Amino acid sequence: MSCGELRLLPWTTPDGKPCYLSADSDHSRLTRLADDMEAAQLDSGEQVLVGARAVLADPVAGEVAVRFALTRAVESLDEALRVAVSRGRRIP
Repeated sequence: MSCGELRLLPWTTPDGKPCYLSADSDHSRLTRLADDMEAAQLDSGEQVLVGARAVLADPVAGEVAVRFALTRAVESLDEALRVAVSRGRRIP
């Protein structure tokens, strides 16, 4: 990330607004925290995908299970898209 560019962080404010980081170094403590958070969000998304597929493959899965799986899948998709946007903006 070059000096002066803002990095979209993988979390939002309590109001749901985006958070940005302005740092001179790609190795700052907050940058490393953001990198770790992105990795954790993507790992969690993979686990949610496995669970959602299992629920969808179960012909007797009830409405509660399907709604829970869909809710978690939407949350994970939102996080993954935020990571993709953030990383895409940092491509030179």
